Amino acid sequence: MTVLDKVRALIERLSPESICDDCITERLDLSATSQGNRKSRELAGADGFERHIDVCALCKRRKTVIRHIPG
Repeated sequence: MTVLDKVRALIERLSPESICDDCITERLDLSATSQGNRKSRELAGADGFERHIDVCALCKRRKTVIRHIPG
């Protein structure tokens, strides 16, 4: 399973809640926050994934998050 697959699965599992890049990095034990950021930006705008400013469901901080809205 690729990093992108893992990020996609985590976001879909939390759907419709949003998650920030820092929490993606922490939950998936990625080596750098930039990995979570890069992969979430890859997903944004495709197949019901959207990035926006909101509260992260896990850390409760207001920041850029991503979520999946099932179609």
